[in-house]
Parts: sequence; structure tokens; C-alpha cells
Amino acid sequence: MPTPKSPIEIADFIAKRDRAFRGIVALAGPPPRPRPARVDDRFAALVRSITFQLLATNAANTIHGRVVGACDGEVSVESILRAGAETLKGAGLNRTKAQAMVDLARDVLDERVQLSRHGRMSDDEIVKDVASVRGIGPWTAHMYLMFTLARPDVWPVGDYGVRNGWSMLHGLDEMVTEVQLRELGDVFEGARSSVAWYCWEAVHLSRQAM
Repeated sequence: MPTPKSPIEIADFIAKRDRAFRGIVALAGPPPRPRPARVDDRFAALVRSITFQLLATNAANTIHGRVVGACDGEVSVESILRAGAETLKGAGLNRTKAQAMVDLARDVLDERVQLSRHGRMSDDEIVKDVASVRGIGPWTAHMYLMFTLARPDVWPVGDYGVRNGWSMLHGLDEMVTEVQLRELGDVFEGARSSVAWYCWEAVHLSRQAM
């Protein structure tokens, strides 16, 4: 089966591959079609993903606002290096995240991490490049691939919301594991970013109904 292209084709593809998604596809409609961010915005987007790792959304938004403030209103390689790890810690980050931001800025400045090349690299190459910075793991790299580079086939099995949504949609008594989910996603190859979005939507709609 050819990889679907339009949001409507993607929604139909997912619903046909797994009946458990039919309800959420009908409720949520076609998935959004993300647009790749400008090259100049990639660094700030990665910093934001570092902030959000393992944090609830509201807390992450608050802390990231403080990070932006510590950078005088604009997150860039230069402003992160000027702020330094201690100032970033003062914004509410833990030591690992604060140092990861500084190390990322240094690696970008020294061209050990070449963000400008990511548009021409494979997903796996980008994950390897980004995760070469200590403190940046697969989750951060996956969010960067999905929301900054608009890659269509990212499968963030380590994301709690994706695991939770999948388990809810399939009526599981216990939450699906990362190992299980990695294999279960194979049937959606080519559209796994949208499958993840539907899992998040399932969690979101269930909270609205409470």
C-alpha cells in the first residue's frame, strides 16, 4: 500500500490498519499537516523540547517562559551561552537540562551539531546527531523531528501520552510498554507521527469528558 500523503488519506490509512482508531479518527478528524520550521528556529525549538522533557505541560510552559526571560527574550546560541548553566538552573531547570542547553549551544557554535543540515538528513541520522549532546535523549529528538522538521513517520514510543492513548484506544488493562509499542507501530509505517497525534487526542478528549 502506498504511503498516504494528504491528511484525509492518512486518517483513512490509520483507521483501516487498526479498527481501534476508527472512533478517534471520526471524533478528531484528519490529523494536522505540520510545516517545517525555518532553519533559524531549529535551535530554539530544541531548547524548548529539552525544557519539556519529563514535565507536565503547564509546569514546562512556566519554566520555559523563565528560560526565555533568562535569554533576554530570545533563545539563541549566543543568548544561551551568555546566560550559562547556573542562570538557566535559576529559571527552574534541573542541572542536566541546563547543562544540555549550554552544551548544545557550544556544539552548534563549533559545528559538531549542524542544524542547518538536518533537512537533508534521515530521521535516524538526526536522532544520532542531536542525542550526541549529553542530556538530550530520544524523546527530545523525536519531538524535534515531529514538530520542528515535520517528519511524518516518527514513532515516539517513550512518550507517556502516546503509550497512554494507545492503551486507552485498545482497552488495555495495563499500559503498553515501549518495547511492545515499537513493534505494534510497524503496521503504520509512513504515518506514525499522525498515529502518535491520535493517541494524544484520545487522552485529551478523555480528560475533557471527565
